[in-house]
Amino acid sequence: MCFFSILAYAQSQPNILIIHIDDLGYHDLSIHGSKTYQTPHIDTLATQSVSFTHAYANYPRCVPSRFSMMTGNYPIQNGNVPDDGFKISNIAANKSFIKSFNKIGYKTAYFGKWHLGDEQSLRDFGFQFSFGAGKAGSPISFIYPFNVFKGKGKNKKKPIPDVDAVSTEGDYLTDVMTNQAIKYLTQHESSIPFMLMLSYYAVHQPIEAKPNDIERNRREIEATDFGNQPEYIEEGTGRTKMRQDNPAYAAMVENLDNNIGKLLAHLESSGVMENTIIVFSSDHGGLSNDGYNKRRLATSNFPLRAGKGWLYDGGIKVPLFVKWQKHFKPRIEGTSIVTLMDIFPTLLDITAKRNLNVDGKSMLPVLYSKKKWKSRTVYWHSEKARPKNTGDTKSSAIRKGKYKLIHWYESNRIELYNMEKDPYEKHDLTNEKPKMRAALLADLNDWKSKMGQEKH
Repeated sequence: MCFFSILAYAQSQPNILIIHIDDLGYHDLSIHGSKTYQTPHIDTLATQSVSFTHAYANYPRCVPSRFSMMTGNYPIQNGNVPDDGFKISNIAANKSFIKSFNKIGYKTAYFGKWHLGDEQSLRDFGFQFSFGAGKAGSPISFIYPFNVFKGKGKNKKKPIPDVDAVSTEGDYLTDVMTNQAIKYLTQHESSIPFMLMLSYYAVHQPIEAKPNDIERNRREIEATDFGNQPEYIEEGTGRTKMRQDNPAYAAMVENLDNNIGKLLAHLESSGVMENTIIVFSSDHGGLSNDGYNKRRLATSNFPLRAGKGWLYDGGIKVPLFVKWQKHFKPRIEGTSIVTLMDIFPTLLDITAKRNLNVDGKSMLPVLYSKKKWKSRTVYWHSEKARPKNTGDTKSSAIRKGKYKLIHWYESNRIELYNMEKDPYEKHDLTNEKPKMRAALLADLNDWKSKMGQEKH
Protein backbone atom coordinates (compact mmCIF):
# COMPACT_ATOMS: atom_id res chain seq x y z
CA MET A 1 0.00 0.00 0.00
CA CYS A 2 1.29 3.48 -0.83
CA PHE A 3 1.39 6.19 1.85
CA PHE A 4 -1.84 7.89 0.70
CA SER A 5 -3.68 4.57 0.48
CA ILE A 6 -2.59 3.70 4.01
CA LEU A 7 -3.67 7.14 5.24
CA ALA A 8 -7.13 6.85 3.66
CA TYR A 9 -7.54 3.31 4.97
CA ALA A 10 -6.43 4.33 8.46
CA GLN A 11 -8.87 7.24 8.64
CA SER A 12 -11.78 4.81 8.24
CA GLN A 13 -10.62 2.58 11.10
CA PRO A 14 -11.92 2.53 14.68
CA ASN A 15 -9.75 3.57 17.59
CA ILE A 16 -8.88 0.85 20.09
CA LEU A 17 -8.56 1.21 23.86
CA ILE A 18 -7.59 -1.83 25.91
CA ILE A 19 -7.93 -1.43 29.69
CA HIS A 20 -6.14 -4.30 31.42
CA ILE A 21 -6.22 -4.65 35.22
CA ASP A 22 -3.71 -6.54 37.35
CA ASP A 23 -5.01 -9.15 39.83
CA LEU A 24 -8.65 -8.00 39.64
CA GLY A 25 -10.98 -10.87 40.50
CA TYR A 26 -14.24 -11.55 38.68
CA HIS A 27 -16.23 -10.78 41.83
CA ASP A 28 -14.27 -7.61 42.65
CA LEU A 29 -16.87 -5.61 40.70
CA SER A 30 -20.18 -4.53 42.17
CA ILE A 31 -21.92 -5.54 38.92
CA HIS A 32 -20.65 -9.07 39.56
CA GLY A 33 -21.98 -9.16 43.10
CA SER A 34 -19.41 -7.47 45.33
CA LYS A 35 -21.07 -5.75 48.27
CA THR A 36 -17.74 -4.30 49.50
CA TYR A 37 -16.28 -2.71 46.38
CA GLN A 38 -18.13 0.06 44.56
CA THR A 39 -17.36 0.23 40.83
CA PRO A 40 -20.09 2.39 39.22
CA HIS A 41 -18.02 3.48 36.20
CA ILE A 42 -16.86 -0.03 35.33
CA ASP A 43 -20.41 -1.27 35.91
CA THR A 44 -21.72 1.30 33.42
CA LEU A 45 -19.13 0.21 30.86
CA ALA A 46 -20.25 -3.40 31.36
CA THR A 47 -23.89 -2.51 30.67
CA GLN A 48 -22.82 -0.76 27.46
CA SER A 49 -20.75 -3.74 26.29
CA VAL A 50 -20.94 -7.37 25.38
CA SER A 51 -20.23 -8.72 28.86
CA PHE A 52 -18.89 -12.28 28.95
CA THR A 53 -19.67 -14.53 31.90
CA HIS A 54 -17.37 -17.34 30.71
CA ALA A 55 -14.16 -15.45 29.94
CA TYR A 56 -10.87 -16.98 31.04
CA ALA A 57 -7.24 -16.04 31.46
CA ASN A 58 -4.97 -18.62 29.84
CA TYR A 59 -2.85 -18.92 32.98
CA PRO A 60 -3.51 -18.00 36.63
CA ARG A 61 -0.42 -15.77 37.00
CA CYS A 62 0.76 -12.50 35.48
CA VAL A 63 3.58 -13.22 33.02
CA PRO A 64 2.21 -16.30 31.22
CA SER A 65 -1.28 -14.78 31.09
CA ARG A 66 0.08 -11.60 29.51
CA PHE A 67 2.20 -13.66 27.11
CA SER A 68 -0.94 -15.41 25.87
CA MET A 69 -2.88 -12.20 25.49
CA MET A 70 -0.10 -10.47 23.54
CA THR A 71 0.64 -13.44 21.24
CA GLY A 72 -2.71 -15.19 20.86
CA ASN A 73 -1.10 -18.48 21.85
CA TYR A 74 -1.10 -20.76 24.86
CA PRO A 75 1.85 -19.95 27.13
CA ILE A 76 3.44 -23.41 26.85
CA GLN A 77 4.33 -23.33 23.16
CA ASN A 78 7.26 -25.58 22.16
CA GLY A 79 7.60 -27.01 25.64
CA ASN A 80 8.24 -23.63 27.26
CA VAL A 81 6.44 -22.66 30.42
CA PRO A 82 6.97 -18.91 30.83
CA ASP A 83 7.02 -17.58 34.36
CA ASP A 84 8.44 -14.48 36.01
CA GLY A 85 11.76 -14.93 34.16
CA PHE A 86 10.16 -15.07 30.72
CA LYS A 87 10.95 -12.33 28.22
CA ILE A 88 8.84 -11.54 25.21
CA SER A 89 12.00 -11.15 23.10
CA ASN A 90 11.77 -14.93 22.70
CA ILE A 91 8.81 -14.41 20.38
CA ALA A 92 9.55 -14.30 16.67
CA ALA A 93 9.10 -10.80 15.26
CA ASN A 94 6.47 -11.93 12.77
CA LYS A 95 4.19 -12.92 15.64
CA SER A 96 3.79 -9.35 16.85
CA PHE A 97 0.19 -8.20 16.52
CA ILE A 98 1.23 -4.63 17.23
CA LYS A 99 3.36 -4.35 14.10
CA SER A 100 0.29 -5.34 12.10
CA PHE A 101 -1.55 -2.31 13.49
CA ASN A 102 1.41 -0.09 12.64
CA LYS A 103 1.37 -1.31 9.04
CA ILE A 104 -2.24 -0.26 8.51
CA GLY A 105 -1.72 3.24 9.86
CA TYR A 106 -2.38 3.02 13.60
CA LYS A 107 -0.40 4.88 16.23
CA THR A 108 0.29 2.37 18.97
CA ALA A 109 0.99 3.19 22.62
CA TYR A 110 1.42 1.23 25.83
CA PHE A 111 0.98 2.58 29.36
CA GLY A 112 1.68 0.67 32.55
CA LYS A 113 2.61 -2.87 33.46
CA TRP A 114 4.44 -4.76 30.72
CA HIS A 115 6.29 -7.41 32.80
CA LEU A 116 7.50 -9.24 29.68
CA GLY A 117 10.93 -7.67 29.40
CA ASP A 118 12.46 -4.19 29.48
CA GLU A 119 11.21 -1.07 27.70
CA GLN A 120 13.22 -1.93 24.60
CA SER A 121 11.48 -5.31 24.30
CA LEU A 122 8.17 -3.46 24.25
CA ARG A 123 9.41 -1.23 21.41
CA ASP A 124 10.80 -4.26 19.57
CA PHE A 125 7.36 -5.81 19.87
CA GLY A 126 5.98 -2.87 17.92
CA PHE A 127 4.65 -0.24 20.31
CA GLN A 128 5.67 3.20 19.06
CA PHE A 129 5.23 4.94 22.42
CA SER A 130 5.35 3.75 26.01
CA PHE A 131 5.07 5.19 29.49
CA GLY A 132 5.69 3.50 32.82
CA ALA A 133 6.39 0.12 31.23
CA GLY A 134 9.28 -2.27 31.83
CA LYS A 135 10.31 -5.40 33.71
CA ALA A 136 8.54 -4.55 36.95
CA GLY A 137 5.61 -6.68 38.02
CA SER A 138 4.57 -4.12 40.62
CA PRO A 139 5.69 -0.74 41.96
CA ILE A 140 7.69 -0.44 45.14
CA SER A 141 4.99 2.00 46.23
CA PHE A 142 1.72 3.29 44.79
CA ILE A 143 2.37 6.63 46.52
CA TYR A 144 5.13 8.93 45.20
CA PRO A 145 8.06 8.32 45.04
CA PHE A 146 7.03 5.10 43.33
CA ASN A 147 10.53 3.62 43.02
CA VAL A 148 11.73 4.25 46.57
CA PHE A 149 11.21 1.61 49.24
CA LYS A 150 9.60 3.23 52.29
CA GLY A 151 10.11 0.47 54.83
CA LYS A 152 12.77 -2.00 55.88
CA GLY A 153 14.56 -3.97 53.19
CA LYS A 154 16.35 -3.42 49.90
CA ASN A 155 15.06 -1.57 46.87
CA LYS A 156 13.79 -3.71 44.05
CA LYS A 157 15.95 -3.98 40.94
CA LYS A 158 13.12 -3.40 38.47
CA PRO A 159 12.17 0.28 38.66
CA ILE A 160 9.20 1.64 36.73
CA PRO A 161 10.51 4.15 34.16
CA ASP A 162 9.12 7.66 33.61
CA VAL A 163 6.68 7.84 36.52
CA ASP A 164 8.70 9.69 39.17
CA ALA A 165 9.81 12.34 36.66
CA VAL A 166 6.23 13.58 36.10
CA SER A 167 5.01 13.22 39.70
CA THR A 168 5.22 15.09 42.99
CA GLU A 169 4.71 14.36 46.68
CA GLY A 170 1.40 12.67 47.38
CA ASP A 171 0.67 11.56 43.81
CA TYR A 172 -0.93 8.14 43.38
CA LEU A 173 0.34 5.82 40.64
CA THR A 174 -3.05 4.89 39.18
CA ASP A 175 -3.89 8.60 38.85
CA VAL A 176 -0.56 9.27 37.13
CA MET A 177 -1.11 6.46 34.61
CA THR A 178 -4.56 7.75 33.71
CA ASN A 179 -3.44 11.37 33.43
CA GLN A 180 -0.57 10.45 31.14
CA ALA A 181 -2.83 8.34 28.92
CA ILE A 182 -5.30 11.24 28.66
CA LYS A 183 -2.42 13.61 27.86
CA TYR A 184 -1.35 11.29 25.03
CA LEU A 185 -4.89 11.12 23.65
CA THR A 186 -5.27 14.90 23.88
CA GLN A 187 -2.13 15.41 21.80
CA HIS A 188 -2.96 12.63 19.34
CA GLU A 189 -3.73 13.59 15.75
CA SER A 190 -7.46 12.93 15.38
CA SER A 191 -7.23 11.81 11.74
CA ILE A 192 -5.02 8.86 12.71
CA PRO A 193 -6.52 5.91 14.63
CA PHE A 194 -4.92 4.98 17.93
CA MET A 195 -4.40 1.59 19.52
CA LEU A 196 -3.71 2.34 23.18
CA MET A 197 -3.26 -0.28 25.87
CA LEU A 198 -3.51 0.97 29.46
CA SER A 199 -2.29 -1.79 31.74
CA TYR A 200 -2.74 -0.61 35.32
CA TYR A 201 -0.41 -1.84 38.07
CA ALA A 202 -3.44 -1.75 40.35
CA VAL A 203 -4.77 -3.75 42.05
CA HIS A 204 -1.58 -5.81 42.49
CA GLN A 205 0.41 -5.64 45.69
CA PRO A 206 1.58 -3.60 47.53
CA ILE A 207 -1.93 -2.98 48.81
CA GLU A 208 -1.70 0.80 49.21
CA ALA A 209 -4.26 3.55 48.77
CA LYS A 210 -4.85 7.16 49.75
CA PRO A 211 -5.28 7.43 53.56
CA ASN A 212 -8.68 9.15 53.41
CA ASP A 213 -10.00 6.51 51.01
CA ILE A 214 -8.77 3.72 53.27
CA GLU A 215 -10.40 5.24 56.33
CA ARG A 216 -13.75 5.71 54.60
CA ASN A 217 -13.73 2.11 53.38
CA ARG A 218 -12.65 0.90 56.81
CA ARG A 219 -15.75 2.45 58.38
CA GLU A 220 -17.99 0.90 55.74
CA ILE A 221 -16.43 -2.55 56.13
CA GLU A 222 -16.68 -2.39 59.92
CA ALA A 223 -20.41 -1.79 59.49
CA THR A 224 -20.75 -4.82 57.18
CA ASP A 225 -22.34 -7.98 58.55
CA PHE A 226 -20.50 -11.00 57.09
CA GLY A 227 -22.77 -13.34 59.03
CA ASN A 228 -21.22 -16.72 59.79
CA GLN A 229 -18.86 -16.54 56.81
CA PRO A 230 -15.39 -17.63 58.02
CA GLU A 231 -12.46 -15.39 57.17
CA TYR A 232 -10.45 -18.33 55.74
CA ILE A 233 -10.90 -21.95 54.71
CA GLU A 234 -8.18 -24.50 53.98
CA GLU A 235 -7.25 -25.09 50.33
CA GLY A 236 -4.32 -27.16 49.04
CA THR A 237 -1.18 -26.42 51.06
CA GLY A 238 -2.64 -23.16 52.32
CA ARG A 239 -5.87 -21.27 52.72
CA THR A 240 -8.47 -19.24 50.81
CA LYS A 241 -9.75 -15.88 51.96
CA MET A 242 -13.56 -15.87 52.12
CA ARG A 243 -14.35 -12.22 52.93
CA GLN A 244 -13.85 -9.00 50.98
CA ASP A 245 -12.84 -7.05 54.08
CA ASN A 246 -9.52 -5.34 53.26
CA PRO A 247 -10.16 -1.55 53.38
CA ALA A 248 -6.93 -0.65 51.55
CA TYR A 249 -7.80 -2.99 48.70
CA ALA A 250 -11.35 -1.63 48.61
CA ALA A 251 -9.88 1.87 48.32
CA MET A 252 -7.59 0.72 45.48
CA VAL A 253 -10.56 -0.69 43.56
CA GLU A 254 -12.55 2.50 44.18
CA ASN A 255 -9.68 4.67 42.92
CA LEU A 256 -9.24 2.45 39.87
CA ASP A 257 -12.93 2.78 39.05
CA ASN A 258 -12.79 6.58 39.37
CA ASN A 259 -9.82 6.70 37.02
CA ILE A 260 -11.55 4.55 34.44
CA GLY A 261 -14.56 6.85 34.70
CA LYS A 262 -12.27 9.83 34.07
CA LEU A 263 -10.71 8.14 31.03
CA LEU A 264 -14.06 7.21 29.51
CA ALA A 265 -15.39 10.72 30.14
CA HIS A 266 -12.44 12.06 28.14
CA LEU A 267 -13.32 9.81 25.20
CA GLU A 268 -16.89 11.09 25.36
CA SER A 269 -16.01 14.77 25.64
CA SER A 270 -13.44 14.59 22.84
CA GLY A 271 -15.96 13.04 20.47
CA VAL A 272 -14.17 9.74 19.81
CA MET A 273 -16.22 7.37 21.98
CA GLU A 274 -18.59 6.34 19.19
CA ASN A 275 -15.80 5.04 16.98
CA THR A 276 -13.61 3.51 19.70
CA ILE A 277 -13.54 -0.19 20.50
CA ILE A 278 -13.06 -0.62 24.25
CA VAL A 279 -11.86 -3.89 25.75
CA PHE A 280 -11.83 -4.23 29.54
CA SER A 281 -10.22 -7.26 31.19
CA SER A 282 -8.04 -8.59 34.00
CA ASP A 283 -5.00 -10.85 33.76
CA HIS A 284 -6.34 -13.54 36.16
CA GLY A 285 -8.26 -13.99 39.41
CA GLY A 286 -7.74 -11.99 42.57
CA LEU A 287 -5.12 -12.73 45.22
CA SER A 288 -7.20 -14.71 47.70
CA ASN A 289 -4.89 -17.63 48.54
CA ASP A 290 -1.64 -18.14 50.41
CA GLY A 291 0.57 -20.91 51.74
CA TYR A 292 0.21 -19.65 55.31
CA ASN A 293 2.76 -16.89 54.67
CA LYS A 294 2.81 -13.49 56.37
CA ARG A 295 1.42 -11.23 53.67
CA ARG A 296 -2.13 -9.96 53.97
CA LEU A 297 -4.39 -11.30 51.26
CA ALA A 298 -6.03 -8.73 49.04
CA THR A 299 -9.51 -10.02 48.35
CA SER A 300 -11.88 -12.97 48.09
CA ASN A 301 -13.15 -14.51 44.86
CA PHE A 302 -16.01 -16.23 46.70
CA PRO A 303 -18.33 -17.80 45.61
CA LEU A 304 -15.77 -18.86 42.99
CA ARG A 305 -13.27 -21.35 44.33
CA ALA A 306 -9.67 -20.31 45.19
CA GLY A 307 -7.83 -17.52 43.33
CA LYS A 308 -4.60 -16.39 41.70
CA GLY A 309 -2.27 -19.33 41.04
CA TRP A 310 -5.08 -21.90 40.88
CA LEU A 311 -6.92 -23.57 37.99
CA TYR A 312 -10.23 -23.44 39.80
CA ASP A 313 -12.35 -20.66 38.33
CA GLY A 314 -11.35 -18.26 41.10
CA GLY A 315 -7.89 -18.21 39.56
CA ILE A 316 -8.72 -18.08 35.85
CA LYS A 317 -12.19 -16.58 35.36
CA VAL A 318 -11.95 -12.87 34.51
CA PRO A 319 -14.26 -9.98 33.63
CA LEU A 320 -14.28 -9.24 29.90
CA PHE A 321 -16.31 -6.40 28.37
CA VAL A 322 -16.16 -5.38 24.70
CA LYS A 323 -17.84 -2.16 23.58
CA TRP A 324 -18.23 -0.66 20.10
CA GLN A 325 -21.17 1.70 19.83
CA LYS A 326 -23.59 1.06 16.96
CA HIS A 327 -21.83 -2.23 16.17
CA PHE A 328 -22.03 -4.60 19.16
CA LYS A 329 -25.40 -4.80 20.88
CA PRO A 330 -24.89 -4.49 24.67
CA ARG A 331 -25.85 -7.70 26.43
CA ILE A 332 -24.69 -10.40 28.79
CA GLU A 333 -23.10 -13.20 26.75
CA GLY A 334 -23.76 -16.06 29.13
CA THR A 335 -22.91 -19.15 27.08
CA SER A 336 -19.82 -18.61 24.91
CA ILE A 337 -16.42 -19.68 26.26
CA VAL A 338 -13.73 -17.10 25.41
CA THR A 339 -10.18 -16.36 26.57
CA LEU A 340 -7.74 -13.47 26.70
CA MET A 341 -5.78 -14.91 23.77
CA ASP A 342 -8.86 -14.21 21.60
CA ILE A 343 -8.63 -10.42 22.04
CA PHE A 344 -5.99 -9.48 19.46
CA PRO A 345 -7.20 -11.96 16.80
CA THR A 346 -10.58 -10.27 17.18
CA LEU A 347 -9.19 -6.75 16.85
CA LEU A 348 -7.14 -7.64 13.78
CA ASP A 349 -10.16 -9.36 12.24
CA ILE A 350 -12.03 -6.06 12.58
CA THR A 351 -9.26 -3.73 11.42
CA ALA A 352 -7.13 -5.75 9.00
CA LYS A 353 -9.52 -8.57 8.04
CA ARG A 354 -6.80 -11.02 9.01
CA ASN A 355 -7.28 -14.63 10.07
CA LEU A 356 -4.26 -15.51 12.19
CA ASN A 357 -2.53 -18.85 12.63
CA VAL A 358 -2.64 -18.77 16.43
CA ASP A 359 -4.45 -20.62 19.20
CA GLY A 360 -6.79 -17.70 19.86
CA LYS A 361 -9.90 -17.13 17.77
CA SER A 362 -11.68 -14.04 16.53
CA MET A 363 -14.72 -13.41 18.73
CA LEU A 364 -16.36 -11.33 16.00
CA PRO A 365 -19.13 -13.87 15.21
CA VAL A 366 -19.98 -13.99 18.93
CA LEU A 367 -19.85 -10.21 19.33
CA TYR A 368 -22.24 -9.82 16.40
CA SER A 369 -24.53 -12.52 17.89
CA LYS A 370 -24.06 -14.76 14.86
CA LYS A 371 -22.58 -17.68 16.81
CA LYS A 372 -22.32 -19.14 20.29
CA TRP A 373 -19.17 -20.92 21.48
CA LYS A 374 -20.93 -23.05 24.05
CA SER A 375 -19.05 -26.27 23.26
CA ARG A 376 -15.56 -24.79 22.82
CA THR A 377 -12.55 -26.60 24.30
CA VAL A 378 -9.81 -24.67 26.14
CA TYR A 379 -6.78 -25.88 28.10
CA TRP A 380 -4.43 -24.84 30.91
CA HIS A 381 -1.10 -26.17 32.15
CA SER A 382 0.42 -24.80 35.36
CA GLU A 383 3.92 -26.20 35.70
CA LYS A 384 5.22 -23.52 38.07
CA ALA A 385 3.49 -24.32 41.35
CA ARG A 386 3.94 -22.12 44.41
CA PRO A 387 2.79 -24.12 47.43
CA LYS A 388 4.28 -21.62 49.91
CA ASN A 389 3.15 -18.55 47.98
CA THR A 390 -0.43 -19.18 46.89
CA GLY A 391 -0.83 -22.75 48.17
CA ASP A 392 -1.24 -24.40 44.75
CA THR A 393 0.47 -27.46 43.26
CA LYS A 394 1.28 -28.46 39.67
CA SER A 395 -1.84 -29.02 37.61
CA SER A 396 -3.44 -29.09 34.17
CA ALA A 397 -7.05 -28.49 33.19
CA ILE A 398 -9.47 -28.70 30.31
CA ARG A 399 -12.88 -27.16 29.82
CA LYS A 400 -14.96 -28.72 27.06
CA GLY A 401 -18.44 -27.31 26.84
CA LYS A 402 -20.07 -27.62 30.23
CA TYR A 403 -17.49 -30.01 31.72
CA LYS A 404 -14.18 -29.09 33.33
CA LEU A 405 -11.49 -31.52 34.45
CA ILE A 406 -8.50 -30.64 36.63
CA HIS A 407 -5.52 -33.00 36.97
CA TRP A 408 -3.29 -32.42 40.00
CA TYR A 409 -0.59 -34.61 38.53
CA GLU A 410 1.93 -34.60 41.40
CA SER A 411 -0.64 -36.36 43.57
CA ASN A 412 -2.42 -37.94 40.56
CA ARG A 413 -5.72 -36.47 41.75
CA ILE A 414 -8.43 -35.77 39.19
CA GLU A 415 -11.55 -33.64 39.65
CA LEU A 416 -14.47 -33.30 37.24
CA TYR A 417 -17.18 -30.64 37.37
CA ASN A 418 -20.35 -29.75 35.47
CA MET A 419 -19.81 -25.99 35.19
CA GLU A 420 -23.40 -25.28 34.17
CA LYS A 421 -24.89 -26.93 37.25
CA ASP A 422 -21.92 -26.44 39.56
CA PRO A 423 -20.08 -23.19 38.64
CA TYR A 424 -18.41 -23.02 42.05
CA GLU A 425 -16.76 -26.45 41.68
CA LYS A 426 -18.16 -28.08 44.80
CA HIS A 427 -19.37 -31.49 43.55
CA ASP A 428 -16.66 -33.71 42.04
CA LEU A 429 -18.15 -36.04 39.39
CA THR A 430 -15.05 -38.19 38.90
CA ASN A 431 -16.64 -41.37 40.25
CA GLU A 432 -20.07 -40.66 38.77
CA LYS A 433 -18.90 -40.09 35.19
CA PRO A 434 -15.87 -42.33 34.52
CA LYS A 435 -16.27 -42.19 30.71
CA MET A 436 -16.32 -38.40 30.67
CA ARG A 437 -13.31 -38.38 33.01
CA ALA A 438 -11.34 -40.70 30.72
CA ALA A 439 -12.25 -38.81 27.54
CA LEU A 440 -11.32 -35.40 28.93
CA LEU A 441 -8.07 -36.66 30.44
CA ALA A 442 -7.08 -38.22 27.10
CA ASP A 443 -7.90 -34.95 25.31
CA LEU A 444 -5.87 -32.97 27.85
CA ASN A 445 -2.85 -35.27 27.51
CA ASP A 446 -3.00 -35.15 23.70
CA TRP A 447 -2.94 -31.34 23.85
CA LYS A 448 0.00 -31.36 26.25
CA SER A 449 1.93 -33.61 23.87
CA LYS A 450 1.25 -31.24 20.97
CA MET A 451 2.52 -28.38 23.13
CA GLY A 452 5.75 -30.27 23.90
CA GLN A 453 4.77 -31.14 27.46
CA GLU A 454 5.11 -34.47 29.19
CA LYS A 455 1.97 -36.54 29.67
CA HIS A 456 1.09 -37.28 33.27
